[in-house]
Amino acid sequence: MATATRQNPVKDVNNTSVRVEIFDQGYNLRGSDPDYILKLAEYVDAKMRAVAEQTNTIDTVRLAVLAALNIADEYHLLKRRTESSTPNYQSRANKLADALDEVLENSRAG
Repeated sequence: MATATRQNPVKDVNNTSVRVEIFDQGYNLRGSDPDYILKLAEYVDAKMRAVAEQTNTIDTVRLAVLAALNIADEYHLLKRRTESSTPNYQSRANKLADALDEVLENSRAG
């Protein structure tokens, strides 16, 4: 499981340095939200460990690539699902806007 240590801000007060550990390797990362960085590191660490359990690979580079492919797959599935539902929301929003326009026109006329 990834762990993190906050370090003093470096150069930019909005860019806090965070020490994380992913698959037993330490990394110093910078960003404006240390908790979010830790959450991402924990997610990547969990993916790498899951891949390691499912394969006989001990090469960390291969594990990282396989974990990245799994994460990319999750991302694209969610993106595809979101994109396919977006027209439905857009269509509904347009219909509601039209209905509101009609009600407002009728209230002005009558």
